[in-house]
Amino acid sequence: MSDILKAEQVTQAKQALNRLRTGMRTSIKGKNDVIDQVLVCLLAGGHLLLEDLPGVGKTTLAYALARSMDCDFNRIQFTSDLLPSDVTGVAIYDETAKEFVFKKGPVFASVVLADEINRATPKTQSALLEVMDRARVTVDGVAHAVGAPFMVFATQNPVDYEGTFPLPESQMDRFLMRLQMGYPQPGDELEILRLARMSYDAIAISPVISRDEVLRLQALTTQVFVEDSVLDYLLRLVTATRSETEFKAGVSVRGGLALRAAAQARALLQGRDFVLPEDVAELVPSILAHRLALVRQTSDALEERAVVIGALRRILSTLPRPK
Repeated sequence: MSDILKAEQVTQAKQALNRLRTGMRTSIKGKNDVIDQVLVCLLAGGHLLLEDLPGVGKTTLAYALARSMDCDFNRIQFTSDLLPSDVTGVAIYDETAKEFVFKKGPVFASVVLADEINRATPKTQSALLEVMDRARVTVDGVAHAVGAPFMVFATQNPVDYEGTFPLPESQMDRFLMRLQMGYPQPGDELEILRLARMSYDAIAISPVISRDEVLRLQALTTQVFVEDSVLDYLLRLVTATRSETEFKAGVSVRGGLALRAAAQARALLQGRDFVLPEDVAELVPSILAHRLALVRQTSDALEERAVVIGALRRILSTLPRPK
């Protein structure tokens, strides 16, 4: 495959993504911006942290994406007694074969919902580190690939601290993006009330894109052109977080790479084969904010999130964009 995207490739990609976007909108009412951000995360091959109150459609969003792509979906309810092997799988001795046989855990799916991830112990949370980074699980020294595409949707309630274990920085850094669903607008909520579907798996969703098409779109995303001046702008943004006095530490190299990949994905989603400075700037809050912690931390996660995003917007306003 050539390193330069052809016009017909971009057109076909946009058509496929429009089908996927339309298919998800039939189940997720009034959250078009959120859906577009999820598609950016998918194209970039990343993982998503949905941090919001219960009952706003986080599970439905993950389910709608998986079913629209004709991919398998698994939901893992994270609790304090969940073990790492309950997530990744375990090797069990087979009396007939006289050997240990690996039994796959629920993480072996294209879209995995880690529901209320911060209710599990740090040991269980860490079971996701390798699979989110390498798309594989190592048990008893043997690596097992989970397949592609692979995407983790993790959810947590930002205002409920009782019985929770905050995600460590190493875990947060492996999420490409953090999003909030928010409450729907009154008109959209009225439509939801008319449908009266209480369970996400009661929603009938027909696939509009194949697994192979998703993999092709992800490959095309890596070929979207990023001009040197845009890369320099991205680097200046990342570097500025490292000298910001409000932050304990700046954005990691992984965070910079994540912003680049997401900007390429946003460009392709909008039907372009090149990245604009606006692609980078628009994604800064959702890509970088969860990777940053305040020097003066507060007990209110929503307040801390707002302060971090405010500091990032201040950085954005002071750095000149390339023409």
